[in-house]
Amino acid sequence: MALEIERKFLVLDDSYKHEAFSSSHIRQGYICSERGRTVRIRIRDERAYITIKGPSLDGGLSRYEFEQQIPFDDAEKLMTLCDPSIIDKTRWLVSSGEHTFEVDEFHGENQGLVVAEVELKSKDETPEIPHFIGKEVTGDRRYYNSQLRRNPYTLWPKESTD
Repeated sequence: MALEIERKFLVLDDSYKHEAFSSSHIRQGYICSERGRTVRIRIRDERAYITIKGPSLDGGLSRYEFEQQIPFDDAEKLMTLCDPSIIDKTRWLVSSGEHTFEVDEFHGENQGLVVAEVELKSKDETPEIPHFIGKEVTGDRRYYNSQLRRNPYTLWPKESTD
């Protein structure tokens, strides 16, 4: 099991699309998402994964993660067991210095939300922040995909996004 260390940011504009070296379509559902523990099924283009994440150890900066690729047909069947409200998004990959920022452009009930994450090797590592990055929201549970499923971005009061 690996320790996932990541920071999360809001995105200011769509310039990341012109700088991206890759993009993919992602659908993901949650079999379980309680008390900081999640079991997720993800279909990313033509590949599928099951992911288990533990609770955050330090305010959202890190947590344990196990991910395994599974057969696509199994993932499609497992998606029928997921809680309602599937997350639908396009993920854009953008290089910045020695890091890759994953920029998620949400669709459906979370249309209008764009969030970037960067994975780190250590908690004290400082990535080179691209120009399209805005406010840091690491640890703000509202921006966790499992929470966006329960409380979609389109239903947030306008002032909640500040």
